Amino acid sequence: MPEQPGSYQFWDANGVIIYVGKAKNLKRRVSSYFHKEVDRFKTKVLVSKIENITYTVVKTEEDALLLENSLIKKYNPRYNVLLKDGKTYPSICVTNEPYPRIFKTRTINRKWGTYYGPYSNVSSMYTILELIAKLYQPRTCRLPLSQENVKEGKYKACLEYHIHNCKGPCINRQTYEEYQEAIRQAREILKGNTREVSDYVFEEMQKKAENMQFEEAEMLKQQYLMIKNFCSKSEVVSHTITNVDVFTITNDSDRRTAFINYMHVTNGSINQAFTYEYKRKLDESDEELLQLAIPEIRERFGSTAKEIIVPFEMEWTIPNALFFIPQKGDKKHLLDLSEMNGKQYKFDRLKRTEKLNPEQKQTRLMKELQNALKMEKMPYQIECFDNSNISGTDAVAGCVVFKGLKPSKKDYRKYNIKTVVGPDDYASMQEVVRRRYSRMMDEGTPLPDLIITDGGKGQMEVVREVVEDELHLQIPIAGLAKDDRHRTNELLFGFPPVVIGMKTNSELFHILTQIQDEVHRYAITFHRDKRSKHALHSALDDIKGIGTKTADALLKRFKSVKRIRQATLEELAECVGTAKAKAIKEGLKEENTKP
Repeated sequence: MPEQPGSYQFWDANGVIIYVGKAKNLKRRVSSYFHKEVDRFKTKVLVSKIENITYTVVKTEEDALLLENSLIKKYNPRYNVLLKDGKTYPSICVTNEPYPRIFKTRTINRKWGTYYGPYSNVSSMYTILELIAKLYQPRTCRLPLSQENVKEGKYKACLEYHIHNCKGPCINRQTYEEYQEAIRQAREILKGNTREVSDYVFEEMQKKAENMQFEEAEMLKQQYLMIKNFCSKSEVVSHTITNVDVFTITNDSDRRTAFINYMHVTNGSINQAFTYEYKRKLDESDEELLQLAIPEIRERFGSTAKEIIVPFEMEWTIPNALFFIPQKGDKKHLLDLSEMNGKQYKFDRLKRTEKLNPEQKQTRLMKELQNALKMEKMPYQIECFDNSNISGTDAVAGCVVFKGLKPSKKDYRKYNIKTVVGPDDYASMQEVVRRRYSRMMDEGTPLPDLIITDGGKGQMEVVREVVEDELHLQIPIAGLAKDDRHRTNELLFGFPPVVIGMKTNSELFHILTQIQDEVHRYAITFHRDKRSKHALHSALDDIKGIGTKTADALLKRFKSVKRIRQATLEELAECVGTAKAKAIKEGLKEENTKP
């Protein structure tokens, strides 16, 4: 093969092009696919299917880039990057009629007129259409207007003229020249040249005022103010930046999909912002994807910008344009803004996908936790413990279980502290953990993949002593520590425990704090229930043979224990029977004789 720039094509046994590439040196690039050290699995699969190779030599590297782009569009090879563009966004059309119309459309036919767009943000498109309608009032009817037909008086004014939404070009109330000038200015606004239009309107206003045509000057003043108001709402970077393209690339977590954001800036204002989704086929680099995407996107939007802002050095160049990597200033602000839009698109797409498939979100977060803690196994089952007592009284503990980051309430467990006297949280935690996992080992129940303690290094250490030193289990232990204001602010893991770098406002950290809040709620609720039973204890509870139902019936009838004690045997017998009435009388009598 020649050592010249060009495009090469790989064919399979069926005579179908399966890959199109470009090269500065065809011989070196194509031979690299057949080196023994090629270790990418996808590339090996591609090479195994190659039956024939063809190539086209061109004069320059730029021509090779453009040729590759056109061949990919023509043949759509199986192993080339896939542009996922399943959605048609609307554009604004200015027709080629003698009296042009301006309207939105999703159908592109260059024979009908000039198209501006597409607009990924539909609301911004409607804002521009509304501005043009207020400023220039172009016709909305579909009459076949021409200068001859208008002069012959073939048409009558419609309702739009009478309600001042149209200036009546069909009845020559607006001359042909005036209408063409209005459309010319509307085209400039659609191109993003609002500053030039506002300057023109301001100059015309000054001329009318000097000629004492004050009514016309006032109308131009209102147009000027509307244009200025529209400009103030758009993203203005710098009035010194004109006709610039901006490209950034953002990858998803597994690098299978890339999101390329494109922004076009004219006269300091962003008049186009769009994000495309590209599907990798052969682990292409970010530079290779941008090389493919930039010419294609510029062609779609009809951009002729001489300067292209990119996030990193580009090995290739394209005709009549230069790549620029800003380090500071307004152009760096543009680059950051484009990157932010790409990341937001990626985030929105992820959210839409996870709404349709919630399990995908859980798996992603579990994988994220596994990577953060460097665990061998994905933490599907997570258990968390917490104690609750008041000065050591009514001491209890709770254990909550999360499976797939969802609460498994049937596996929740409550524990009354049996062996610890006084307020000793560490000893209570060890008792609960020992009882929990000793029983799970005896019963052969699956052990958790991760234990989370509601506390810092101290809680983690006492749990580790039981789990690893006593029970000889290898269960990873993490801790959620709080700051001085009792707010969870860090995740601890390992032995000795170290802080895991994780943003406290991240989605994963929020899930972990939810687990912590859930075990705290569960333990506190159990503790309150236990205290409530003690507080509601009455003398009836100590009488043998008198159960809860009998006590409730008596309290419902007599309202209090005092009145039950004052009631006669016959009155009690009417409610609960003679035998229970005698037992109640004897029991309450013994209660009174107690010291």
